[in-house]
Amino acid sequence: MSATHVLAGAPTDAGLTQSLGAMEGLPLGVAATHRKPGSGARALLFAVYPGLLAALTIALAATWLSQHYRVPVMLFALLFGMAFNFLHQEGRCVAGIDFVSKSVLRVGVALLGAKITAGQILGLGVMPLVTVLVAVTSTISLGALASKRFGQSRAFGVLTGGAVGICGASAALAIASILPQTEDSERDTILAVVTVTALSTIAMITYPLIAALVGLDHAQAGIFLGGTIHDVAQVVGAGYTVSPQTGDIATYVKLLRVALLLPAVLVLGLAWRGTAARSGEARGKLPFPLFLLGFAVLVAAGSFRLLPPAAVDAASALSRWCLVAAVAGLGMKTSFGALVKVGWRPVALIVTETVWIGGLVLAATLLWR
Repeated sequence: MSATHVLAGAPTDAGLTQSLGAMEGLPLGVAATHRKPGSGARALLFAVYPGLLAALTIALAATWLSQHYRVPVMLFALLFGMAFNFLHQEGRCVAGIDFVSKSVLRVGVALLGAKITAGQILGLGVMPLVTVLVAVTSTISLGALASKRFGQSRAFGVLTGGAVGICGASAALAIASILPQTEDSERDTILAVVTVTALSTIAMITYPLIAALVGLDHAQAGIFLGGTIHDVAQVVGAGYTVSPQTGDIATYVKLLRVALLLPAVLVLGLAWRGTAARSGEARGKLPFPLFLLGFAVLVAAGSFRLLPPAAVDAASALSRWCLVAAVAGLGMKTSFGALVKVGWRPVALIVTETVWIGGLVLAATLLWR
């Protein structure tokens, strides 16, 4: 065989481009410089599917490990995502990672409303309602007021106060989506999620011991655990460790805190919108969060029993997957180095907020004996 025949069989630049394009999921014959994915939904899917697929893969791995090793799934998703930070530096995954950390996140938060009903909230009685309302409001206020003393922005204080006061990682993600976006916003969100998740795990182990030490009965222990522990999963784990009655009450109290996510995010969004307007910033930077409307609609639908149990279970499961994938996406947008640089002060602020809400709810529970 002659050299001419060998060269004739070698791939040309165009052929090589087509081959590499096929490796990325592009049809053969479409050169990289002439990709025309179309428009609308097809173009969106074409742009986001590599990053979305990466986030879902991390979510699957995190879920499997969480189920087998009893470690919070959000923590696994964050750490794995951060290990794949290079995917967000450049390449075809960037658009999908941005999509999953924003749009998929909002869908997950909206679907949280499916498992909350007005009957559950009103059935708790006056004491838990007042205690939770005061605890959530004061914790967010504490974060906003104490943030400067810890060398942090007020937005970070509100973000962490909401995460500690309402429902951990889910609240952090929801509140972050309506706060003004800066170059440190995503790093701050990841830091809040990591720290709150770690503290919630510690609380799941230690708070039942505290409840037993101070002599709380099963109902009081449920109010204490549901009113203080950050994440829903850890509340359930701690509550049912004590007793089935404690677990049920703790879950309902926790869902009451989750229900406060809607008014809290709405009020905070309007407050920041007013601040932006007074400072001359464009109001369009803080649009109304439509996912809150979906949250409210699902709460109303569940309260009037318009949703069958199968639909509620499906919405809850989908919400969980969306949030885990969103956390994985946020992890891929953050590097370990960026978190290390922030130092101990933001962690100390979150610990202070955690101690505050824990002490406040415990004192209220003891006073209402």
